[in-house]
Amino acid sequence: MDKRGQVTIFIIIAIFLIALIAVIFVFRGSLFFKPIPAEIEPVYTSFLSCLEDKTLVGINILGSQAGYINLPDFEPGSVYMPFSSQLDFLGNPIPYWYYVSGNNIEKEQVPSRSNMERELENFLESKIKNCVYDNYYQQGFEIIQGEPVSKILIRDEEVEVNLNMKLNINKNEESVSINNHKIIVKTKFGKLYNSARKIYEYEQNNLFLEHYALDTLRLYAPVDGVELTCSPITWNAEEIFDELQEAIEANTQALKLRDGDFSLRKKENEYFIVDLSVEGDVRFLNSRGWANSFEVFPSEGNLLITKPVGNQPGLGILGFCYVPYHFVYNVRYPVLVQIFSGRELFQFPVAVVIQGNRPRKPLNASMVGLTSPELCENKNTFVQVDIYDNKFNLIDSEISYECFGERCTIGKTIEGTLKKEFPQCVNGYIMIRAEGFEDSKILYTVMNEDHVEIILDRLHELNVELKLDGKSSNENAMISFISEKSSKTIVYPETKKISLSEGQYEIQVYIYKNSSLKLNEVDSEQCMDVPASGVGGFFGFTQKKCFDIKIPSQIISNVLIGGGKENYYILESELENSGVIEINSEILKTPKSIEELQNNYLLFEERGLNIFFK
Repeated sequence: MDKRGQVTIFIIIAIFLIALIAVIFVFRGSLFFKPIPAEIEPVYTSFLSCLEDKTLVGINILGSQAGYINLPDFEPGSVYMPFSSQLDFLGNPIPYWYYVSGNNIEKEQVPSRSNMERELENFLESKIKNCVYDNYYQQGFEIIQGEPVSKILIRDEEVEVNLNMKLNINKNEESVSINNHKIIVKTKFGKLYNSARKIYEYEQNNLFLEHYALDTLRLYAPVDGVELTCSPITWNAEEIFDELQEAIEANTQALKLRDGDFSLRKKENEYFIVDLSVEGDVRFLNSRGWANSFEVFPSEGNLLITKPVGNQPGLGILGFCYVPYHFVYNVRYPVLVQIFSGRELFQFPVAVVIQGNRPRKPLNASMVGLTSPELCENKNTFVQVDIYDNKFNLIDSEISYECFGERCTIGKTIEGTLKKEFPQCVNGYIMIRAEGFEDSKILYTVMNEDHVEIILDRLHELNVELKLDGKSSNENAMISFISEKSSKTIVYPETKKISLSEGQYEIQVYIYKNSSLKLNEVDSEQCMDVPASGVGGFFGFTQKKCFDIKIPSQIISNVLIGGGKENYYILESELENSGVIEINSEILKTPKSIEELQNNYLLFEERGLNIFFK
């Protein structure tokens, strides 16, 4: 019986080992990181740099065009309503977020965050193939790009770019093929957009721009009142409108937001301070050169005429004359709202409308947005979603559902739980985003009512301290934390903070130093086998053909002087109890020749890193 028990144990161990080997074989591509050869790495770095540049171009277009890259269909204005659907600002069209059409219909065209993500995705897919590699082609590199498919996530202070595109880079005997590319672009675009939405919703709910316009109208134009005179009073409408336009332009530019909360009752010197606080610097602009409309009733041509009361027969008993007047104005003009953070900008225009001496009626700002995708219009299946942290505490988060490239917002959890209708979809994804946690994407099929529980990994912000041979270093470095769920990279020492969650990471550190290392011009001969000419080629024979390759001289401005790689499992306890992650790397000899530079890259592959939490 003992022998049988021992045999059974050996059989179980054998089955376990076979299963483990099978798993490693099947998933070897995702379990192990394949390093990029040193000779090819500059090409891939240039590709990632180009990807970042194209992303920034798209973000800048979104910011300058009110959240659009491809503008909505143009709708002209009319004599009655001068607004078209776009504001011409210095020759550049910017879609209005709110305007009144030429046939007097109020319209909104405010892009949602998902709309902007899709626009940026389409922009990247159309532009990424325009990256220039002429310098590398001259060096003998062969670069082949496949069809791109991108996925963009716009967050408050960064934009995550996930690009699925086959990229083959070949030179001599070195070759690499990379399909998935991910970068994090540091930008405050998301925060600026949030501020823009906050200002817009405040305007739609409170009409503060219209109230300032009405105050300006009453201050600079005759609206209603009484003058003690026995002579008629006349005003020139054109002169009134000129003065009114000048006042509107100056007063609009004087508006600013309060840096913090304050009482709605403003002091006299705080008249131009709006009761609103947002992130970023805000500027309000108006120009008399933009499309506008000013009307006044009653009028006789360009004149506003009032007649006195008291000098008519039978009214002499009054003993005095007075001139009452009451004029009704319709005033319409645009205001461009600009939100800044450093050199980053988000701007959008709105139409300010005064009708019959009264502000227009507020719109329901909660209805702002473009038409939702068809997927979101067919929510018909209840699903309960519970969101926990890794200590099984319920946490609040934003939940959306994605199916076949379309994403729709489901809602926010209340005390960690949400029960709402989802659209039906096979192999869709539940997308979860919670402040202070790693974003999560769960494959989930919605066909029947169900209940799903999801655990999120908490993010912990750490200061990064880099050391070379045990001494603090401020050399330029690229530090990457790569895991199956995310890839994060910082450029040190410009950035010394990173947010991490528990998990297995491959930590990569490349430390560079300024250099003027010159690579001399190289003339070389490269030979390859090609099909033989004549009958031999028909039967598959080959012949050797050689080519002369000339690589021009160039200056290498940055050389590798340290770094390494380390696989490290970061524990939740290390993140909770530490404020600093210290990375210690061995220093390498500063290369003075191409041979020494190549040797540094070879040594880099063998060097590890010492990781400490403190």
